[in-house]
Amino acid sequence: MLAPKILPYMPKHFSRLVEPFAGMAAISIAAAKQDRANSYVINDVNGAVVDILQMAIESPSKLYEEYRKVWLSQFDYPEGHVNHFYKIRDEYNNGDRSAAKMLYLIARCVKGSIRYDNNGKFNQSPDKRRNGTSPNTLKQNIEAISYFLKDRTSFFSVDYHDILDMTIPGDIVYLDPPYQGTSNVRDSRYISGVDFNDFVKAIEHLNKKNVDFIISYDGSCGDKQYGKELPKELELEKVLLNAGWSSQSILLGKRETTFEALYISRGLQQRTPVTHTFHPEHIQYSLFNPVTA
Repeated sequence: MLAPKILPYMPKHFSRLVEPFAGMAAISIAAAKQDRANSYVINDVNGAVVDILQMAIESPSKLYEEYRKVWLSQFDYPEGHVNHFYKIRDEYNNGDRSAAKMLYLIARCVKGSIRYDNNGKFNQSPDKRRNGTSPNTLKQNIEAISYFLKDRTSFFSVDYHDILDMTIPGDIVYLDPPYQGTSNVRDSRYISGVDFNDFVKAIEHLNKKNVDFIISYDGSCGDKQYGKELPKELELEKVLLNAGWSSQSILLGKRETTFEALYISRGLQQRTPVTHTFHPEHIQYSLFNPVTA
């Protein structure tokens, strides 16, 4: 996540930050830590992720206690840590959709990446090298996130069009839709895709409403381009952010830099030129990484 490189393109303070494709809401967390907005809208089509975030922000102690029980139980499981993961995964897929269990699965799975099969069941494998984020570390992080976002965040799990319809001038919308960026194949984290032409029309609608926005969309790695560029008719400024070495290319014995494209709306282009003062550059703000209150 390039939150420290994205935030400078936003005003220092504004009314509301809206994330229609929030994921784990790294941008909202980072913006709230700097007190950029008065309120926040977190939405994602993956309702399980929204449930985790809502519980972390509104009931951090409850989430901590429930997560702690699940996390500690792996050490007492007679068939070992890995089989414990599969047991929790099966329970979750069979209807026990608690936020704590989903959080544990994310903390314990490979790369912390959420993946589903064609039937909508969580199918990511466990990372055998680690036990997942400790409850004490998680407690500190969710308490900090709750401190920054509680009582000023609204939660949704609806189609992104419904969220964009809610926006008004004064909002800043951060859009990071699936199926673009470093993959030109279907992103299995999401059940439904985002049609390119439909997305362009949605951006045109934001322009007509005079709502400012930032979009993370396409990018490149070495001499490879990923994703389709947004049309020039939208009058957006395209900025390439250095996302560091590609882990995939390193595995292949290469050193190729990944760049993520950021598109800036007309209104935000007229702001003071951006100066980057954030260090280190690749902080990720999330439930699993330190967010000091």
